[in-house]
Amino acid sequence: MDATRRSLFLGAGAAAAGLAAPVAAQPARLLRFVPHANLTSLDPVWTTAWVTRNHGYLVYDTLYSIGEDLQPKPQMAAGHVWENDGLLLTVTLRDGLRFHDNEPVRAADVVASFNRWARRDGFGQLAAAALAEVRAPDDRRIQFRFTRRFPLILDAMAKIAPMFVMPERLAATDAFTQVTDATGSGPFRFVRGEWVPGSRAVYERNAAYQPRQEPAQMLAGGKVAHFDRIEWRIMPDPATVAAALQAGEVDWWENPTFDLIALLQRNRQVQVEQVEVFGSVSIIRPNHLQPPFNNPAFRRAILPALSQEDTMTAVAGTDRSRWHVPMGFFTPGTPLASDAGMEPLAGPRSVDAARRAIEASGYRGERLVFLHATDIPTLDSASHVAADLFRRLGLNIDHVSTDWGTVVQRRARREAPDQGGWSAFVTNISGADGLMPATHSTLRANGTGAWFGWPDSPRIEQGIQSWFDAPDAAARDALGREIQAAAFADLPYYPMGTFRQPYAFRRDITGLVRSGIPVLWNVRRG
Repeated sequence: MDATRRSLFLGAGAAAAGLAAPVAAQPARLLRFVPHANLTSLDPVWTTAWVTRNHGYLVYDTLYSIGEDLQPKPQMAAGHVWENDGLLLTVTLRDGLRFHDNEPVRAADVVASFNRWARRDGFGQLAAAALAEVRAPDDRRIQFRFTRRFPLILDAMAKIAPMFVMPERLAATDAFTQVTDATGSGPFRFVRGEWVPGSRAVYERNAAYQPRQEPAQMLAGGKVAHFDRIEWRIMPDPATVAAALQAGEVDWWENPTFDLIALLQRNRQVQVEQVEVFGSVSIIRPNHLQPPFNNPAFRRAILPALSQEDTMTAVAGTDRSRWHVPMGFFTPGTPLASDAGMEPLAGPRSVDAARRAIEASGYRGERLVFLHATDIPTLDSASHVAADLFRRLGLNIDHVSTDWGTVVQRRARREAPDQGGWSAFVTNISGADGLMPATHSTLRANGTGAWFGWPDSPRIEQGIQSWFDAPDAAARDALGREIQAAAFADLPYYPMGTFRQPYAFRRDITGLVRSGIPVLWNVRRG
């Protein structure tokens, strides 16, 4: 059915009644997946966009991966040894690792991949600062020699946005230049000839891949490719995706909109399930390099009118079991979550108080270029709330509505807004990123080395370093409060609440792995 007929079909209620609709042919070895966004970049080092990270997990492999206990597990590694009182780590690669071009994976590939990744990743930067060198004494071993102890090096490489291993020839590319060759050693190959940005991305099973002989758990363990081919179908219109899923034309929808969940649940052939384990956090990311957000007083002046509840209601509806506010800079329900510094978010919201604070900050009508991604429903909803807030505050807003792929490209620009730069945008970060300062790339605030928006806060950076050096959990908890208080003073971003996004998939799709991302290995058609 074309888009118009799908919309009519959905509106007519046939699918809602769970009637047996004609089901498209279901090739047993083909998985049709609808991702949350269009794939515009193939380089998970150059961008932190989730869609590119998820692409990376298919085509690349990782040295270590995070397990169900949130601890790093060997993936490409056979194992490791610590020596010299924690100042020397030697990792040995497991047998049988080959890139998609049939070249063997060598330790030199890992070293080059680490060095490139560590230039862009916040946790990687901290690790690199503790290292004297990373070298490959032979083709199987990688040695990390430290100037001071850094026991979290494996955690750094294994986190949800991990260190992917590329061939040395690609990893030699400057970290601020996009790699366009997706040659990896993962369970699937990227079929570049069939890539149509805005429409389709295709992956084929890597027959040479040798999974670990362990059960899959989170992002660790055996990555078994049961499908010969995976097609990502880029379908921005939610009604069209819902109708296609019910008709059996697609198999799995990563981010069904909350207003369609009840409809999908009434279809006997569709399963709606909360598989993702950490939730997502909506944030407004300001550009700290350009007016008006380069002024800390202006950034704080927004807080009296900021409503996390309004944002979450727009994103996930009125059912509060799907979202949580108030929240600070650490994931609710985790050890570092606290109320430190959150007084400006308490009590009734006041646009008048915020306007007075904005005037006192010295704002004189500087143009605010706000990037609004319209093709991801949660970002679209949160962006509408943010844009409305900026207008009610009397700001000179240039509201740029575009697709997420364009935002991903433009947010890397540091130029002034009138020269192609930007002032603010809304995005989601994973709840897994907010578990601790080490994984929190959007919290890191060290100027030009920070995540897009480039905040600079010595107080936050010192707190993070002290957290690494803390002697026990009690000290780390206390430092977490200090870091959050500093964050509410300096505002690297505005936390807008956390929500839980279920998946929707055909009932014959089985084996989904509970994780922080959609895991497309180990899945099969039952």
